[in-house]
Amino acid sequence: MNKHLDFIEQARQVLTTEMQAIQVAADRIDGQFSQAIETILTMKGRLILTGMGKPGYIARKIAATLMSTGTPAYYLHPAEGSHGDLGMITPHDVVIALSNSGETPEIINILPAIRRIGAQIIALCGNTHSTLAQYSDITLDASVDKEACPLDLAPTSSTTVALALGDALAVVLMQSRQFTANDFALFHPGGALGRKLLLTVEHVMHSGEQNPLVTPENSIADALFVMTDKGFGATSVIDSAGKLIGLITDGDIRRHLAQDTQILHQPVASVMTRNPLAVHHDKLAAEAISLMENHQPKPITVLPVINDESEVVGILHITDLMKGFL
Repeated sequence: MNKHLDFIEQARQVLTTEMQAIQVAADRIDGQFSQAIETILTMKGRLILTGMGKPGYIARKIAATLMSTGTPAYYLHPAEGSHGDLGMITPHDVVIALSNSGETPEIINILPAIRRIGAQIIALCGNTHSTLAQYSDITLDASVDKEACPLDLAPTSSTTVALALGDALAVVLMQSRQFTANDFALFHPGGALGRKLLLTVEHVMHSGEQNPLVTPENSIADALFVMTDKGFGATSVIDSAGKLIGLITDGDIRRHLAQDTQILHQPVASVMTRNPLAVHHDKLAAEAISLMENHQPKPITVLPVINDESEVVGILHITDLMKGFL
């Protein structure tokens, strides 16, 4: 009996410790938070969340909450970012980086590149004097006096505070955009008969002059120019009949450049991914999102669009799909 009472008391102590940490964080909310809201509301690009380890899981959840409450956002794995995925960040984007210490190597490694790209950085960290805070335009203080873990080691109070601050951002943004219950229903099963079920890939894809295309004989340098011009970080590879035969991304090129700096004059066929995943233009947008998020070994952000003859008629970016549901 006493053992069970101990369990109950220990559990209550954990919740009390985390509750107190959230209260302290609430008392610290200041002009930096307001500045973060204004920055996100006025950004012309996309909101990107990044974090490593357990803060990475918190970043994913914050991104999901933002998306379901009217702020298009997506998660970028910092380790993948340093191997080519940073090519998806533009100067118009805002990056929210989560790290309790503010010294997480995978996060610190990508900060100089994000700075060079020109995106704004919001730090959500537990050390306002850390490297992450110094690199950031705005710092949200997520520090805690102690973790709920009795060893003061496992992220518990710190991840709870980070998640709560993320929820605060999402809700304030939601209210600022006058996001209604009807809007919310479009993102959830209760609104499944609404626009979410009616929106097709064709409604949100980029086609015509916006659709990046190269042939397998084009050089890798040519592909880079097309990617830069169209701004998707990828281009479909088509044959003489316009049918899809491959896909090449800026991440592919960066990885090959690391091994051979002379590859820019080689043909696209030498590095492209053959027979890539694609989606038909008449499929539901919700199906396209599922394809991209559940792709193995990791989710993808760009998807070629084909017609019944396998001709490439457009390209999709994950953020276009999210915006399509707004």
